[in-house]
Amino acid sequence: MRALLAASCAALAVAALAVAPNAFAADAITAQYRTSASGATTDQAEPWFKLVNSGSTSVPLSDVKIRYYFKSDTPDVGYRFACSWAVRGCGNVTGQFGTLTGGPADRYLEVGFTSGAGSLNPGADSGDLQLRFYRTNWGPIAQSDDYSFRNQSSYSAWNNITVYRGSTLLWGTPPGGSPPTTTTTTTTAPNPNGPKLFDDFSYNNSSDSRIGQRGWTVRSGGGGPGVPGAEWDASRVTFPTVDGQKVMRLDSWNNGSAAKQTEMYHQRKFFEGTYASRVKFSDAPVFGPDGDHVVQTFFTITPLDAPMAPNYGEIDFEYLPNGGWGEPANVMFETTWETYQNEPWVADNIHNEQRQSYHGWHDLVFQVANGRVKYYIDGNLVADHGDKYYPETPMSINFNLWFISGGLQGSSAERAYQQEVDYVYFAKDQVLSPAQVRTAVQDYRNAGVTHTDNV
Repeated sequence: MRALLAASCAALAVAALAVAPNAFAADAITAQYRTSASGATTDQAEPWFKLVNSGSTSVPLSDVKIRYYFKSDTPDVGYRFACSWAVRGCGNVTGQFGTLTGGPADRYLEVGFTSGAGSLNPGADSGDLQLRFYRTNWGPIAQSDDYSFRNQSSYSAWNNITVYRGSTLLWGTPPGGSPPTTTTTTTTAPNPNGPKLFDDFSYNNSSDSRIGQRGWTVRSGGGGPGVPGAEWDASRVTFPTVDGQKVMRLDSWNNGSAAKQTEMYHQRKFFEGTYASRVKFSDAPVFGPDGDHVVQTFFTITPLDAPMAPNYGEIDFEYLPNGGWGEPANVMFETTWETYQNEPWVADNIHNEQRQSYHGWHDLVFQVANGRVKYYIDGNLVADHGDKYYPETPMSINFNLWFISGGLQGSSAERAYQQEVDYVYFAKDQVLSPAQVRTAVQDYRNAGVTHTDNV
């Protein structure tokens, strides 16, 4: 009888590792997992989670911990955690690392929540937790043999992730070995108070003194790019109210030979971080005949000191509604530059393109971080560039509207094209999703902020 009781107790003890005791018997939280970094080796691991409450009780997320188990890489220089995006807010997500011995994993990332994350109600899920971690020296991470890693691009339940409420295991199977040590925090979550630029373009006209005071220049005079001899006309940069918001309007004109182009740019001080703007592109002139090869833009740039200078940098969104550069019709280019020379023309860049109309308002975002430049249009990733094309030096933020040399159609009738810009935003040293950018901009507007710049 004693042997039977002992065996029964042992069985119950094992079962307790996978199910909750009576204190939390009504709790049932499943960990769903996917990854956006699927390679056997990566520069940063990207475990994404979604918690699903299939129980009958509401669980405060501040009581919940998620653990992702992995093997350390040699040399062991430590790891840093970051939250790229979370439905509950990255400011409400924490990350710390712990150690294990004697099993198939010797490290784990423990993800927790503050009270601001709220509760997980029965039948609900937490929404995306888009997380990442990397070695402090940015060395490669070999993840194919990590206990919790799975090459899975869509969410599904995964037992090699564990979920705890307090010290009670609600989901998953730990990797075994000795109990975990006290965790040591090495988090680098985005700083919500970090340096940022936001401008709502609430100016009176192109001569408004606040434009220069805030680091902007409305371009005037001559020079490229564009039609030879074209004038950059500051008076054609205006700030009307469009669709309920103050905007910057670029209005560029030509008559088949002469041209007046428009540009406004900020001082050169922007490097790694997230850039964003809401831009209204146009497929046709506001008056006059259509058909000119016109370029509507949002970009950053470092001046070219000399032909093929290695420190040159440029990151472009360029929309050509009537084609150009060998394209017969609507095309959007995302181009990241290493360098170039003008005469004879040599371009060292990489680009993606979408051959479709982008007439109307669009949200444009590009992230410059971790050796990659990622471009988003309306929340969709459309280009991912890096390697030698990654910028090396600070850049200025620019908007311009210009005509390609040799691209004016034959009519001598006057015509003008317009591009409008609702806002520009930059978060220094932060990788923000398009959704996070929209939230940040709306927060500024809800607070009545039309301009801030502490970059």
